[in-house]
Amino acid sequence: MVRVRVVRHSGLRRRALRRRVLWGGGEVLVTVGVVLLLLVVHQVWWTNREAREGAAREVRALERTWDGGGGDSRTAVPPTPAVTPAPSSTGSPKRPADTRRRATAAPAPAPDWSRSYAILTIPRLHLRVPVAEGVSRSGVLNKGYVGHYPGTQQPGQAGNFALAGHRNTHGEPFRYINRLAARDTVRVETRSATYTYAVDKTLPRTTARDGGVLRPVPRSTVRPAYGYTDPGYYLTLTTCTPEYTSKYRLVVWAKLVSMRPR
Repeated sequence: MVRVRVVRHSGLRRRALRRRVLWGGGEVLVTVGVVLLLLVVHQVWWTNREAREGAAREVRALERTWDGGGGDSRTAVPPTPAVTPAPSSTGSPKRPADTRRRATAAPAPAPDWSRSYAILTIPRLHLRVPVAEGVSRSGVLNKGYVGHYPGTQQPGQAGNFALAGHRNTHGEPFRYINRLAARDTVRVETRSATYTYAVDKTLPRTTARDGGVLRPVPRSTVRPAYGYTDPGYYLTLTTCTPEYTSKYRLVVWAKLVSMRPR
């Protein structure tokens, strides 16, 4: 006797439906993967390229303006008088002498908000980027600039000239500041003078709310063993750590060693 196989259409439909669901789910996963990959490429590669090119153009614009070649009038701000630090119970800060010229250069003028007004150069890292007022992401940091913390001092002034920069994406100017070692030089150029700082100390990790590192006499409130007790002429560089996170802050301190008028 020949048996005839009975095909149930309901079973065929269920199998076809499962295939369509699996195929559709696979297409969705592939699409999501491609979108995520494009986002990563945009964040890691394109934003870096765009920010670095923009920062390099801004550096060239500042140099042309300072050299008298015209440019944005935002840098043509009359210099402010030099600031004389008030006496302190721990002593007054000693201003480094310029070994090449005896002329006195006024500290950098107060800049316009979110506008570049100085150039930061770190030879060891082959870094040369503009410095702008403020630390907002959209207005300053995402342009590949380094941002000046409002309320901290300007270059050449007694106290703490504090800066922030991205460690990853958007130009990532501070990606390798963890490689800076004692006595590495950091230069800050303004319209009126060039200030040279020497790296002195590094705080490998502290919280994002550690405001002590930005005080005129910088000292960590989270890790008090790191920082200073005497007034001086300080430069503070801050960025996020570990890489690709913003949970903690890495801090590098330097001291002013010379000032050369332009």
